Amino acid sequence: MSTTPNSVAEAYSEARSNRNIRTAAIAGGVGTMLEQFDFAAYGLAAALVFPHVFFPDSDPLAGALASFAGFAVGFFARPIGGIIFAHYGEKLGRRWVLVMTLALMGTATFLIGVLPSYAQVGVLAPILLFVLRVLQGLGAGAEQSGSATLLTETGRPGHRGRLSSSVMVGAAAGTVVGTFVFALVQWIMPEEAFLAWGWRIVFWFSIIVTVGAWLIRRHLAESPVFSELKQSAGEEHREQAPVAQSLKYGWKRILQVAIMNWGPNTNSYAVQTFFVTFVTTTVVVAGTEDFFPRSAITDIQLIGAVVGMVSAFCWGALSDHLGRKPVYLLIAALGVVLPFAYFGLLSTGSTLLVGLAVVLGYIFAAYGNVGVQMSYFPELFGTRYRYAGVTVAREASSLIGGGIAPMVCSWLLLQFGSWIPLAIYLGFTMLCTLLASIWAPETVDRDLTIATDAVEGEAHTDKALAA
Repeated sequence: MSTTPNSVAEAYSEARSNRNIRTAAIAGGVGTMLEQFDFAAYGLAAALVFPHVFFPDSDPLAGALASFAGFAVGFFARPIGGIIFAHYGEKLGRRWVLVMTLALMGTATFLIGVLPSYAQVGVLAPILLFVLRVLQGLGAGAEQSGSATLLTETGRPGHRGRLSSSVMVGAAAGTVVGTFVFALVQWIMPEEAFLAWGWRIVFWFSIIVTVGAWLIRRHLAESPVFSELKQSAGEEHREQAPVAQSLKYGWKRILQVAIMNWGPNTNSYAVQTFFVTFVTTTVVVAGTEDFFPRSAITDIQLIGAVVGMVSAFCWGALSDHLGRKPVYLLIAALGVVLPFAYFGLLSTGSTLLVGLAVVLGYIFAAYGNVGVQMSYFPELFGTRYRYAGVTVAREASSLIGGGIAPMVCSWLLLQFGSWIPLAIYLGFTMLCTLLASIWAPETVDRDLTIATDAVEGEAHTDKALAA
């Protein structure tokens, strides 16, 4: 099929109109907000509630380890969901996938709130919990990659970093909303009532976010790059499986991007979930004999997530001006040593210093590199398998990264009784990311209609002509 110039021009005009740019930013952010709401709620519940509700026969740290195993189950499902939805994202469009993943994640999260407890149905309770985590993971496997790809392809050159960073602004907002709702229910209910049934309200609340995100996404225009590719591609290309294409021709880039994501993904989920377990099970409040209170660390995480929203946008916008690669390398280099600072501050038991550790964690570990990734990773891949390449790379690394990070940290703490092995583990993953990123090309303002993966020195889009 030949390209139809008028329809392609109309696709770009509609997608890059001020109205659609605003809609795209909100749609990308709100959808990822639901995903992160799911994971924030589960992460907090895994640390504070689920050991009592679904694993009552375990000691506190072992119960948390079992809960985080459920957290990991969701990440094991993410690559499968990513592969499934990436196929349809390349065939049917980015927007279609974003609507489907939204429905799947929202339904699974709501149903967690109606699960019976271990006391009611025995071992069936944690089994059902793990099943719903699998469904969450299937939907989440293509959510961020789909949003990042659509926004990067929609954004005007010179503005892609800040526009695509709205995905991570939404993710931080999801942590804010999830943590706030979790904290609010804790504030207004006695602890016994909260552990008995109050925690379920947090998961029921997800239905509001789901409906709101759906209403916004149904008005979103398709990616203009996808529209152009769909019209210009030959029949043979349209019949090829995009995931198979990405693995056949882009496996080196996929491996590189996976390592570039390993450190940030690992450190992000350690900050957002394991920090809670660490301070509530091992850190004594300065001047007392009591462990750090659950309500206090929840409040601190809420503040950190608000800071993360600003951080994600600032890093993305900075990459528009300084380039993706230098900003990414800077954050990765800092990430090699920062885990030692985080745990040193957390171990003091001082509310102020614990707060400082969490805020720094959200600025750099949780929403530093990922704020740049949202435009950098789609720009690294060519049009023939961009969505599939980004998805496979990110979700493969999330499987060995954030999916098991809280569990690995819990195990290391059980084995060694010290935070130093934890800091070494987190720092090592960032070192690997730093080394992989050194060999990545600069991509800011790359021409996204190029079929092949990015290489150093290729022509970029002229800002003046493309604005």
